[in-house]
Amino acid sequence: MTYDFSALATLYKTALLENVIPFWQKYSIDTTYGGYFTCLAQDGRVYDTDKFVWLQNRQVWTFSMLYNQLEKRESWLAIAQSGADFLAQHGRDAEGNWYFSLNQAGQPLVQPYNIFSDCFAAMAFSQYALATGEEQAKEQAKEIALQAYGNVLRRQENPKGQYNKAYPGTRPLKSLAVPMILANLSLEMDWLLAAGQLEAVLQRTVDEVMGDFLDSDRTLLYEHVAPDGTHVDCYEGRLINPGHGIEAMWFVMAILEKRGSANAERQNDLALINRATDVVLSILSFAWDEEYGGLYYFMDAEGHPPQQLEWDQKLWWVHLETLVALAMAYRLTGREECWSWYQRVHEYTWSHFADGDGAEWYGYLNRRGEVLLPLKGGKWKGCFHVPRALYLCWQQFEQLRV
Repeated sequence: MTYDFSALATLYKTALLENVIPFWQKYSIDTTYGGYFTCLAQDGRVYDTDKFVWLQNRQVWTFSMLYNQLEKRESWLAIAQSGADFLAQHGRDAEGNWYFSLNQAGQPLVQPYNIFSDCFAAMAFSQYALATGEEQAKEQAKEIALQAYGNVLRRQENPKGQYNKAYPGTRPLKSLAVPMILANLSLEMDWLLAAGQLEAVLQRTVDEVMGDFLDSDRTLLYEHVAPDGTHVDCYEGRLINPGHGIEAMWFVMAILEKRGSANAERQNDLALINRATDVVLSILSFAWDEEYGGLYYFMDAEGHPPQQLEWDQKLWWVHLETLVALAMAYRLTGREECWSWYQRVHEYTWSHFADGDGAEWYGYLNRRGEVLLPLKGGKWKGCFHVPRALYLCWQQFEQLRV
């Protein structure tokens, strides 16, 4: 069966380069202090000037990546530099840990209570180091990227450190978010890491995600498990986060494809790619809203009421990461069920999240698929998931059209 991959490639390319990126170029740049505004209304107006460090780093990564991968546009590099300079000056505390948020001028507002700001700092400055042609800026960016990556490795067993509210020892849990983000981060950092170090981190990450967090009987990824990988019967232990699970699976697929193993190992890698594909399809079957369409935000593995009151909302990033995973899985495996699901998710995503006016996408829908918050950016939504997914889907379809 043949499909019009050329039209799909054009659709994603056009949305990225003519709609989404111009929106952030026009409205998000803080020309007074540097860095970016992310709290943007539907028409681009800034409704809050606080700066959330992980979103600042994500935007540095996005514009650096576009400059490195697509075209050497000086305007893209200048935007990346605006954020990188701001963050290098204001983003970290005296010990090198990255704050969660700053005010517009760069004064800290919220302590570095988690490692995800550090994760995205490493990603951002790794890409920016590849982009900048100024030698001093390149060396500084490499140093910042490696220091942030070191923070992540050092704190991965206790991501919140002194800010962890859990009482020690009673119910220890580990989170899928840590190994999954470390997998993607390590791929981003590959040019800065020794080959042996990179391979060891990637292998350990794949083993942990596909071993401890994957329930092999149900083919579902759990968000939290005990340190030994067993299930814990509590709210957190029963939590299924469909978006995280599906995103983790395309990270795993990308690692296995990039590894380029010898023939014997390659067969194992292909089997694991198909296993990751099975997980994506299983999560979709489990988390798809058959009445209104779309994927639930959170679910309880045993069907109990989730503790998250927003559990039935439909979020932009969940659906976009699913499109990436399905397009990648179809390209790598050729399985028709991947394409069937891709078409279903594509229709829902493009008809509900894409703004009819063409500028950026909505992020938050209620269960019925109606726009819940008309914002284009905020405390949790910035210039990252939409452009990254549009770029990655475009690239998948470019490869499929050959």
